[in-house]
Amino acid sequence: MKKSTIASLVALAFSPSAFAAETAIQTEDVIVTASRVAQPRESVIADVTVINREEIERAGQSTFIELLQTQPGVEIASSGGAGKISSVFLRGTSATQVIVLIDGIRVGAATTGQTTFENIPLAQIEKIEILRGPASSLYGQDAIGGVIQIFTKKGEGKPHFYAAVGYGSYDTKTAEAGVNGKLNDTRFALNLSSSDSDGFSAKHIKTGAQADDDGYRNLAVSGSLSHQIAEGHEIGVQLLSSEGHSAYDSSNTFKNTIDLSQLSYSLFSKNQFTSNWKSTLRLGEGIDGQDNQFSPTSHGAFKTKQRQYSWQNDIGLPLGTLTLLYDRLEQRIISATNPYKKTDRDTDGFLVGYLADIGDHSVQATLRSDHSSQYGTNNTGGIGYGYKINPNWRTTASYGKAFKAPTFNDLYFAFSGGFPFNNPNLKAEKSENFEASLRYEDNQRDASVTLFQNKINNFIALAPSFLPINVDAKIQGITLAGAQRWDSWELKGSADIQSPHDETNDTTLARRANRHGSLNLNYQWNDWRFGSELVASSLRYNDAANQFKLGGYAVLNLIANYKINSDLSLQGRLNNALDKNYALTSSASIFGVNDPAYNTPGANLFVSVRWEPSAK
Repeated sequence: MKKSTIASLVALAFSPSAFAAETAIQTEDVIVTASRVAQPRESVIADVTVINREEIERAGQSTFIELLQTQPGVEIASSGGAGKISSVFLRGTSATQVIVLIDGIRVGAATTGQTTFENIPLAQIEKIEILRGPASSLYGQDAIGGVIQIFTKKGEGKPHFYAAVGYGSYDTKTAEAGVNGKLNDTRFALNLSSSDSDGFSAKHIKTGAQADDDGYRNLAVSGSLSHQIAEGHEIGVQLLSSEGHSAYDSSNTFKNTIDLSQLSYSLFSKNQFTSNWKSTLRLGEGIDGQDNQFSPTSHGAFKTKQRQYSWQNDIGLPLGTLTLLYDRLEQRIISATNPYKKTDRDTDGFLVGYLADIGDHSVQATLRSDHSSQYGTNNTGGIGYGYKINPNWRTTASYGKAFKAPTFNDLYFAFSGGFPFNNPNLKAEKSENFEASLRYEDNQRDASVTLFQNKINNFIALAPSFLPINVDAKIQGITLAGAQRWDSWELKGSADIQSPHDETNDTTLARRANRHGSLNLNYQWNDWRFGSELVASSLRYNDAANQFKLGGYAVLNLIANYKINSDLSLQGRLNNALDKNYALTSSASIFGVNDPAYNTPGANLFVSVRWEPSAK
């Protein structure tokens, strides 16, 4: 990476006319994921982004991963549109190196190690926090790239109902409704959502079964109930269930389908025992299931469970907060079409953390030890420091270690015919990450530049024979982010320049770009709000050997929102306004160079109406 390029990009990031500040709502956000302790945004050392409810609603019928794609450090891959197999790469790491939490509970398949991003409904989400960088010292195994935490809608203010409906291209229909609020010492929420789309052909194929449209439908429900039994003592339960059915392209003689199910629930007790001792006890499960119909007589299914227990104690000290945490993760394969040699493993984690703001200085330190029934003991730690140079400028630096355990598929998976796709000799991935940032913020603008290097030993990759193997990888990069607000205008954007490198084979990690970014421009005029989004990426390779290319692309989306009255609003969204033909992934590396890439949506329009009275 040329020094002159970095210097010019840094200068652009801090130019008052280039980017600038996020909305006041975002600036005032309290962030939990960065330390497992609630912090004001301006005190956070880690590299974190918050997506609030307003941004989620502006996403329209966009999928969860399409919304993530507009955020710093995030790349995606999708095999043919909504409901199709999708991956999220955070700072160039793998989708299996990112932990996804729903209200503090892990979700994802213990077999593949990956979350079913394509089946997470945006309509159920209130807020998303994205923590970039190693977080195993906070959350245990797998958090080499970071953590994405989803917060579902909760009860606040006086009880109120809301509802929304939408219709768009590909005969896409959506509906959502709910009620939430607070009565005396009890908070409650119940939210329902559905979506149904005919979709489009997942592959560039004009004949046979793969030429038809590959639709997707989803039905989801979330809810929460909590009660303050005494001052400082609250108990509660929360739940999210998502059921999806998707058609996809694999056989040219049979319409392949997959049923997807995700369930996350937890019970919790929050107790303020003394003025300086807060305890949170949580028990929950994340359950993931898939059933693939390969042919009229053949299918493949699995269902896994991740049960979690945690007891967190936050103790206020004369300077800062001490956190003592016990975590237990029990991973189980409940059922599977193909047998696994091993179907369970347990991990006990112990964490000591310290967090403090001392004048203009911020300090964060964590030390964690995880003891697994399968892969032994792994110790991780992290340390971070922030310094407020003046009221507007702040610098941070941090170092952290992380690890990822091989999945059940990595170690034991084989097709029913006995052909192996496993390697029982795999070692756990281990990483060391260094990063530093410089941040600026005032009432009208903010900007940041973050430099990082993540060295990953025993990185799990696929050999040409499709067996998982250990290699060494190094990911270096710079993230520029910022926003500017003036009068009725808002400009917000980010750019990532990175080198996601397989050092063992001297190749670029598959489906990662060296450059990607997004730009968002909004204008408020009376009761109208107009917006545009530009998402762009440079060339990527579809395979680990770098033989098959995926071309660069730039996609433009346009949004208009009209507030009819205080309770009712109308939104129109034109995605891929220039009808760009591009691909996020292909099966060429598996079936040959002539195998077609997976389709992405062409120009498509979606219109929705939302009714939501104020909760105040």
